[in-house]
Amino acid sequence: MESYNPNYVGGDINGGVQDLFQHFTRPSLSLTPYRTPVQGIYLCSSSTPPGGGVHGMCGYYAAQVVLADWRSS
Repeated sequence: MESYNPNYVGGDINGGVQDLFQHFTRPSLSLTPYRTPVQGIYLCSSSTPPGGGVHGMCGYYAAQVVLADWRSS
């Protein structure tokens, strides 16, 4: 699987193991991992908390950040 898609580290479709440490540091060490350095661009993939296997929650939390940013601007 990894040769098919390099993001499948060790064959894991979530981009590698997601342990407790990575839960708070993926995709970067940030209190708001859904926001990127580019204004108006957000992440909602399984690489963001709460991770893969929790269907829809990454997008839900990212949407909450988008709405909060939109309301404050």
